[in-house]
Amino acid sequence: MENWEQLQKLRNVYRQQVVMRLEAEQAENNEDVEQPKSQFEKEIMICAGTGCISSKSGEFTEALKEELAKHELTDKVNIVSTGCFGLCAQGPIVIIYPEGVFYHQVQAKDAKKIVAQHLVEGKLVEKLLYHDNDSKEIINKLMDTPFYQKQKRVALRNCGRIDPEKMEEYIAFDGYQALAKVVNKYSRDDVLEILKASGLRGRGGAGFPTFMKWSFAKESPGAQKYVVCNADEGDPGAFMDRSVLEGDPHAIIEAMAIAGYTIGANQGYIYVRAEYPIAVKRLRIAIKQAREAGILGKNIFGSDFEFDLDLRLGAGAFVCGEETALLESIEGRRGEPRPRPPFPAVKGLFGKPTIVNNVETYANIPQIILRGPEWFASMGTEKSKGTKVFALGGKIQNTGLVEIPMGTTLREVVEDIGGGIPNGKKFKAAQTGGPSGGCIPVENYDVAIDYDNLIEIGSMMGSGGLIVMDEDNCMVDIAKFFLEFTVEESCGKCVPCRVGTKRLLEILEKITRGQATLEDLDKMVDLCHYIKENSLCGLGQTAPNPILSTYHYFKEEYIAHVVEKRCPAGICKDLISYEIMEDKCTGCTACAKKCPVAAISGERKEPHHIDPAICIKCGLCVDTCRYNAISVG
Repeated sequence: MENWEQLQKLRNVYRQQVVMRLEAEQAENNEDVEQPKSQFEKEIMICAGTGCISSKSGEFTEALKEELAKHELTDKVNIVSTGCFGLCAQGPIVIIYPEGVFYHQVQAKDAKKIVAQHLVEGKLVEKLLYHDNDSKEIINKLMDTPFYQKQKRVALRNCGRIDPEKMEEYIAFDGYQALAKVVNKYSRDDVLEILKASGLRGRGGAGFPTFMKWSFAKESPGAQKYVVCNADEGDPGAFMDRSVLEGDPHAIIEAMAIAGYTIGANQGYIYVRAEYPIAVKRLRIAIKQAREAGILGKNIFGSDFEFDLDLRLGAGAFVCGEETALLESIEGRRGEPRPRPPFPAVKGLFGKPTIVNNVETYANIPQIILRGPEWFASMGTEKSKGTKVFALGGKIQNTGLVEIPMGTTLREVVEDIGGGIPNGKKFKAAQTGGPSGGCIPVENYDVAIDYDNLIEIGSMMGSGGLIVMDEDNCMVDIAKFFLEFTVEESCGKCVPCRVGTKRLLEILEKITRGQATLEDLDKMVDLCHYIKENSLCGLGQTAPNPILSTYHYFKEEYIAHVVEKRCPAGICKDLISYEIMEDKCTGCTACAKKCPVAAISGERKEPHHIDPAICIKCGLCVDTCRYNAISVG
């Protein structure tokens, strides 16, 4: 692409291909802008993110194509495979324009009815429409669901909006405008001032000011510098970065090129997990397209700036999410953290000044350049500007991907966006930051979510995993789950992490078996602080956080395990027992038939009994009994 003027011409041409989506957005924003007529009568957006693909959205797409061919509609209907819409609990999701009607949980067999009824007859397929759990109201448009009402999509703006494998669709929605603007109008210092005014902080966990990291790299001497994207998303339950890469890969390319221009780098690397095959595929397509268009390479948009990108695939080591271990891996060595200082901005990849930001951080940058730092800074709180993407999971109605303004409360996320806790259960806690974070108990349900507030209550933002727990979760077991993960993922380079986390896990196992003493609890806390203070990198330094936060807020559960030899939540198998209450048992034999080890005996229509010596505490009897005749103690 020779210059900015050519980009504008292409943008106007490509916008003709996405007219229906543009008109729908303008209608939502009460804008009245005349658009050229589309060459299609209908446009069908189908989620092709990992979640929906695993739910066989691809089979629906093929069935839809067959039905369109049968009705001779192939040339009249445009099928667009797009990224994650966010409402994963209701996937696969399909949106039909120009109406903007969305259908959820579609299957291949539904294609026939959608074509015959919706496209041919003009009637909605009511059974596939969304029914709100609370109001029971039928909601036709995706953005009208309660899930989206308090969201603000910035990093996720193009996910579910464009075909990620077509660069022309990215350009149609103002793609590469920010890069063209930067290399033609702004100095390197201008970009840093814009980032500073925006208040953007790193979305990878620590929340370090982005402009400051870039400034350090810009000021570091050296003819060769590097820009790196950390897409090694390893927290259990986290899929934010993956969804952005799958749904909007060109945004990351554009942002990294802007970063290269700002710090004086001509080469970038995206370090992405090999377990993300769809993201890898779409990144490769996007990089190839950008090179062929002249957006990567020499003389970008007619300037003297040159920049190129390459992919590096990670093998799934959690420690490679730590930036110096990631750099070691890119260089071809075992992923182990380096002592700091020097920091990567001074001595990073191949010993050269390097900036490392995660996917979500980069995804914000083109919009900040285009819409201005004041726009971005108008969202969020005083010290935490903009929005934050969370992967919402656990005991929640609406699992999925959410993007909220900083300062939104946990209660709003769980109840208003997430739809609350299933089965009438009560909220107990939420874990943020994964193995590096901590739990937020119900007493902090209304704390505004931002970097400083979460740290103050013993948790952290992390990359954005948010796991919701209800009254049936054992907090000791939760701490053990995360520590098992950390022990498995420790690189072993430093003793505090390699040995210390193993000793911590042994104490937790003693607690959940009912074999620990109060002295063990004291040892556990002391060891937590030692590991935090002496580990080499962030993995070890934050590994004790789930223990310290659960012990702080749910100490009574730890005491019950140790003193009373009891798990209040009935989760830790060594501390629970099952007993059939004779006054409630009808002798139906249902539980005995389901028991996998024949631990239940008794005559038909007579009270039954459980042999504790045989019982493996699987809980099948409790799930099977229709009379609530089995107590768990």
